[in-house]
Amino acid sequence: MSQNLELRRAILSLARERGPDKTICPSDAARAVGGERWRDLMEPARDIARDLARDGVVEISQRGTVLDPDAGWRGPIRIRAIG
Repeated sequence: MSQNLELRRAILSLARERGPDKTICPSDAARAVGGERWRDLMEPARDIARDLARDGVVEISQRGTVLDPDAGWRGPIRIRAIG
């Protein structure tokens, strides 16, 4: 299984486990998949979160504000499962 697919599954699983009222950090998924090399997976995890947000499966937020997945944002983000 590719790392991107593993990251996608980890993001969805972790976000759904937390429920629609709570969020996860992309690092949660990166750590679940990458172990000690989780930092190498941070950018791919953020990219996959963008894709999932475009598909309407998750919301990405920053400081409580929902972000447009196509905008040029930077900095810490949170991921929340929708529904």
